[in-house]
Amino acid sequence: MSDGATMGSRLQQGGPESGPQGQERWLLPEPPLVLPLTEVGLQDIAQVGGKNASLGEMLQQLAPRGIQVPTGFATTAHAYRQFIASAGLEEKLREIFQDLNVEDVNNLRHRGKAARALILHTPFPLELQRAITEAYLTLCAQYGQDTDVAVRSSATAEDLPDASFAGQQETYLNVHGVRGVLDACHHCFASLFTDRAISYRQIKGFDHFQVALSVGVQKMVRSDLACSGVMFSIDPETGFKDTVLITAAYGLGENVVQGIVNPDEYVVFKPTLKQGFSPILSRKLGSKELKMIYDEGGSRFTKNVAVPDGLRKQYALKNEEILQLAQWACWIEDHYSAQHGHFTPMDIEWAKDGITGGLFIVQARPETVQSQKAANLLKTYRLTSPDARPEPLVRGRAVGEAIGQGTARLILDVRKLDQFRAGEVLVTDKTDPDWEPIMKKASAIVTNQGGRTCHAAIIARELGIPAIVGSEKATQLLSSGQPITISCAEGEEGRVYPGLLPYEVSEIPLENLPRPQTQLMMNIGNPEKAFGLSGIPCDGVGLARLEFIIANHIQVHPLALLNYEQAVKEEPRLAELTHQYPDKPEYFIDKLAQGVSTIAAAFYPKPVIVRLSDFKSNEYAHLLGGSRYEPNEENPMIGWRGASRYYDPRYQAGFALECRAMKRVRDEMGLTNVVLMIPFCRTPEEGRRVLAEMARHGLIRGENGLKVYVMCELPSNVILADEFCQIFDGFSIGSNDLTQLTLGLDRDSALVSHLFDERDEAVKRMIAQVIGTVKSYGRKIGICGQAPSDYPEFARFLVKQGIDSISLNPDSLLKTLLLVAEAEQS
Repeated sequence: MSDGATMGSRLQQGGPESGPQGQERWLLPEPPLVLPLTEVGLQDIAQVGGKNASLGEMLQQLAPRGIQVPTGFATTAHAYRQFIASAGLEEKLREIFQDLNVEDVNNLRHRGKAARALILHTPFPLELQRAITEAYLTLCAQYGQDTDVAVRSSATAEDLPDASFAGQQETYLNVHGVRGVLDACHHCFASLFTDRAISYRQIKGFDHFQVALSVGVQKMVRSDLACSGVMFSIDPETGFKDTVLITAAYGLGENVVQGIVNPDEYVVFKPTLKQGFSPILSRKLGSKELKMIYDEGGSRFTKNVAVPDGLRKQYALKNEEILQLAQWACWIEDHYSAQHGHFTPMDIEWAKDGITGGLFIVQARPETVQSQKAANLLKTYRLTSPDARPEPLVRGRAVGEAIGQGTARLILDVRKLDQFRAGEVLVTDKTDPDWEPIMKKASAIVTNQGGRTCHAAIIARELGIPAIVGSEKATQLLSSGQPITISCAEGEEGRVYPGLLPYEVSEIPLENLPRPQTQLMMNIGNPEKAFGLSGIPCDGVGLARLEFIIANHIQVHPLALLNYEQAVKEEPRLAELTHQYPDKPEYFIDKLAQGVSTIAAAFYPKPVIVRLSDFKSNEYAHLLGGSRYEPNEENPMIGWRGASRYYDPRYQAGFALECRAMKRVRDEMGLTNVVLMIPFCRTPEEGRRVLAEMARHGLIRGENGLKVYVMCELPSNVILADEFCQIFDGFSIGSNDLTQLTLGLDRDSALVSHLFDERDEAVKRMIAQVIGTVKSYGRKIGICGQAPSDYPEFARFLVKQGIDSISLNPDSLLKTLLLVAEAEQS
């Protein structure tokens, strides 16, 4: 491929020619028609388009580091323009577009069809045919006769910082032979005038006749025999910069890009990955029903076939492959950021070769949505009637964090796009670029198929509208004319509600916020919201609860997993939940580690204080298999909870699983910002027994920077604070429990609820006393509760006592930040 003699007119050198009166004049060399990908880079976008320039850049600059990129060649913009000029096509195209109206779907459809037909019925010049033929034969000399190639369109206006043009033109996979390559290149030229490309250019303000089309011809990776997918070097929903999101499904990658399958999803944390750790924050299994393979002996290039059920229930990638791809994403992002002179997150397509087992990068382009958003404005959506909220009609993967609503419009056939009206909710099976002319008019989008990197998801983000993908049955459960509300503001699960529910949008400018001396921290239980919340200015997480992760993500009592063979007879659902884990206790460890690591990563390197489990016995009993292991207590609020369970032989083995999960987060993932906290520790001796139990499982206070805090929620914690200071590194006041135990009332009882008040003088004296004692011993002390937010005078009281930190629910944090700053100045 490096032999320029095979590249058509590329070697027409400049040289002297006799001019008038014998003067000698120099001719500039004719621009090349074809170039090897190894000889182009980012500086050549005008010649070979963004896609091909990026492939060449990686081949030249990143392949030496070990990133594998399939080689090939590209036709140039000059080749396209020469084709258009030699056949006199521009005047005819201008005539076709004279009365173009991209808002009229039928008008757009007729103009696009006429333009494509004009190009396809015009033969390539012989010189261009020869150049493509010679370049392809050179590739065959390297890989074998009639080698299989991908033929991809690459426009000279694509992959720009504010306009991706992704999917606007055509791609052809598994193309063989000279005739096949020439035909595919010809169709790529015509695809510059697909309906979606015409519409997109018009919207973005690009002149149809200034944009040229380059074609990339690239050796195929045999992912039809393995798997492929897409990865982003940024969280595509929230813009969180420190993760790589990888999606994967079996077969060729078009199914993932087009949203035909629901792929696996993997999230990797970049900062500690670069330090040599293995921080896979989460793995979510996709259904992966179909895979695209070669149509061997058939009439088409490719075809879709069903994936066997056993393979669907397995992850498409091994952990080492996930980490390898994430490492490459970091290298690619770092390189492009350096080239552009600013942070440049990337949208990357990858493939695994089923013959060699090797991983390859087949495309890379700048991400164009989150990277363009203003970083100084926090925009949040919230449904305002949570108590009266109806049951969702449809659930799926949320795209974005917004809420949208309107009348549903069910469309299953691209030929019926003219039925769509502006402001409706598009409900369909899946979308591809042909749907874009109506997607820009939608208030929201709901699809049956697709994952977070599919076409519908990418375009919805670019348009700034909410979308729910992978819902599986939206087209069966929703109907045209039905008023619906689409909520992507409740975590990773998107929900379609009946009716037009009230909601509010908050915009909070983050510039010039005061930063008080008292640390303001956040209470978080749901890992799915952590990345989005990390944009709120704070000093870390003062309370990360394990209960939400255990109840919602694990759902199983740890002792049931340790006694699985017995438990599964009574709870058959255990088999379904844990089918990916031959070692059943590993299910608990892995899921808990994923949840905690996601929260820890979101705020890294700021401290994240993780409170170990504090379920009461009645709450534990509600977990799958839990009733067998839990006693029936009259008052579980002051019964077998918190620290007293950890060293008890009846629960010791369950606590060991928690410890192993926390050790994985800190030692294997490198998230040493995790601080562990012990709840409901009644005596100093109990504290020592818990620390000894933790040490048995490798969590040794002081080792690898491990700090262990204790909840201050019992009068004994206050009275013996000096002794607890000898055992623990810090304290967090749990004002709810401290209030009920100081005042001797059950906070769950409506009969005495009117007496519950954290501002009671007895409670305030308790808090003042413990703050004074703890500060005198040089330990940290904070509070995690809503009282400072609900009562401004309580916040002022805490600041006056010299508390180190106040941890609050996210929706209260900024309000309290301003309140605390004012209190410090008064």
